Amino acid sequence: MNDFLRRVLEHARSTGIHDYWFRSWPAPGKVTQEACGLLPVPGVDATKLLGCVMDVGRYVGNVGHVAECRAIPDPRFTPPAAVRFYQRLKIPLLGDLHHELVLRRLEGQPGGFEVALWELLPAETEALSTRVGIRSQYSDGAWLVAPGLVGYALSSCPRREDVGLLKWKAMTAGADVAASKMIRENIESMARWAARS
Repeated sequence: MNDFLRRVLEHARSTGIHDYWFRSWPAPGKVTQEACGLLPVPGVDATKLLGCVMDVGRYVGNVGHVAECRAIPDPRFTPPAAVRFYQRLKIPLLGDLHHELVLRRLEGQPGGFEVALWELLPAETEALSTRVGIRSQYSDGAWLVAPGLVGYALSSCPRREDVGLLKWKAMTAGADVAASKMIRENIESMARWAARS
């Protein structure tokens, strides 16, 4: 468990959520807020949903805004417990954002949730081409599943040198404003995918 997930679990709760719930908060050293949404999904199967989360090669068409996503073999990260992957996102009006990440399925139930957690791979992301897309400066996130409840937490920011001032403002302050809607849409799309699986 990393510091990001610890902060998420200080805010999130795995019981008593009856409607869409959203919180955001500032974090040390980050220019964007960290955020978490929780949505009741009656009958959700945690094993199925987190199985879809770990199936990064099938994100395109199942998870919104994902234009490209593929696993990268890496002996440091062994499926099904962990996977390294490349992801390119299409952000309306702003262009493409891309990065390399590691996604891990955590053992146990921290905070009452089953969790899949991702972190940016900084050196691998820095090596990506700016011709393909804007690179991420940081990207931390988590999928959280409890009985009848699915959560999604996120903290992300583009590299300042990859964007002009207007895009920078749209992808930082603007992203904070849009976070609640985007998080809810991601939860709904993942829950639909898991239900079809």
